[in-house]
Amino acid sequence: FIPKSFLSKEAQHVEGFAKECAVITHSRLKSVDGGVEVDPDSRLEEELIVRPTSETIIWDAYRGWIQSYRDLPILINQWANVVRWEMRTRLFLRTMEFLWQEGHTAHATEQEAIEETLQMLEVYRKFAEDYMAMPVVTGVKTASERFAGAVDTYCIESLMQDGKALQAGTSHFLGQNFAKAFDVKFQDSDGEHKYVWATSWGVSTRLIGGLIMTHSDDNGLVLPPKLAPTQVVIIPIFKNDEQKSKAIYYAEPMIKELRANGVSVKLDDRDNFKPGWKFAEHEAQGTPVRIAIGPRDIENGNIEVARRDTLEKTIVPIQGSAEKITKLLATIQNDLFEAAKKRREESTQYAENYDDFKVMIEKGGFIYAHWDGTEKTELKIKEETKATIRCIPLNGDDTPGACMVTGKPSKKKVLFSRSY
Repeated sequence: FIPKSFLSKEAQHVEGFAKECAVITHSRLKSVDGGVEVDPDSRLEEELIVRPTSETIIWDAYRGWIQSYRDLPILINQWANVVRWEMRTRLFLRTMEFLWQEGHTAHATEQEAIEETLQMLEVYRKFAEDYMAMPVVTGVKTASERFAGAVDTYCIESLMQDGKALQAGTSHFLGQNFAKAFDVKFQDSDGEHKYVWATSWGVSTRLIGGLIMTHSDDNGLVLPPKLAPTQVVIIPIFKNDEQKSKAIYYAEPMIKELRANGVSVKLDDRDNFKPGWKFAEHEAQGTPVRIAIGPRDIENGNIEVARRDTLEKTIVPIQGSAEKITKLLATIQNDLFEAAKKRREESTQYAENYDDFKVMIEKGGFIYAHWDGTEKTELKIKEETKATIRCIPLNGDDTPGACMVTGKPSKKKVLFSRSY
């Protein structure tokens, strides 16, 4: 719970979150005629805000922690629930209460803070692409889209299968805004008292939604092997206890070798479900590789290997199978990323004029176009097309041109899309 006065110390911050804050005004209820109502005598002297983000409470603490340059940098990371009073909720993507990871750092110099901001942006990009197999565009937000109280907001933007953009993570360079608001100074090595420089950054359970919408299909989840809790499931096919025992005995050396390779393996030998039911269950759960072993497979020295991502089935000799499956998991991880990247490329367009842009945006996807850098033009595009500037790409095309709306000079193309 954050005292209301804390939020009011940073004007841009409170303005950005004012409409999303849940406010506590009283401390108790009382019984009335078999029901309950707010006790008017319990009104708080100062209202409390249910935390929408932690900058204000963190910086109040930093004021007591930081005195000298020897105390810097401070690098704090925490997992916390936050509340934002959303008008329209969407599971995983936009909920009133959600769990997230948020970092808050304090530095002696501006350069250190900027480096920290960009380092965390790279951490998020790497996690999204290398683990989630979700390709992203890294960039910086426009002034109207940046985090309230930040100097610059950097982000990773991904494209979902339905053609909408998802902001998957943000990293903010806060400058000295919060240090000045909360009077957080340090004595530098030259004896001068200076305000510290700050960053904050975070990702949330929205990544779960991003993972689902990037890869999954109508049969259920499709999970990248690096994030799947079970990477390989082995399903013995049997009609009696003798066949069951033979199948398990047949699979045990392969299971042992897979686990030695660091692969997460589950043996599903339940006898109260038929094989087809198990296949559908593990398919819905997104297990990357399914192995079936029946009497005929044992007789022929084989196993049946099914990929969740492509639904392909192949017959593989059990001899040397552990090594093949370990390599297959790496292949699936890469193929999922490449498939998502291909979908993004096929859904990316380039608009040279506003009329073309209006037609393109109805198809969904990413659109690169020139923009004159003004909030007025940005708002016009948003109101007329429901598309927003997702970011100004860090590694985009730097060729200057003319704004597609006004014809005024544009430094580079920016990334537009509709989003959730």
